[in-house]
Amino acid sequence: MSDNVSRFFKQYEADPALKARVAEAVACYPGSLEVRESLVEAVLLPIADELGLPFTVQELRAWETALKLSRVKPDVPIEEGEEDEDADFEGYWLLDRGWENDEAIFKA
Repeated sequence: MSDNVSRFFKQYEADPALKARVAEAVACYPGSLEVRESLVEAVLLPIADELGLPFTVQELRAWETALKLSRVKPDVPIEEGEEDEDADFEGYWLLDRGWENDEAIFKA
């Protein structure tokens, strides 16, 4: 798996201008399951290349899968005063970017 994926997202999280640039590009695409890979190919990969951090869709998927597996924990209530580490988590680009895979929604 490419370390460039991790490096890109560390830079993404730390750089408001990069976040804004990606958000502006993402806004041009509808939030639909069918365009997830196209969105990554059209938005993230070119920006990552420009930053000297090239990676592939497959490398992103592997990185997200590892990240998702590391975040899985039993349902444990958050105690008062504890931080919810998932509160600022924006989700994954390929795995579940907030888009539904429920075909009934598309047929309605």
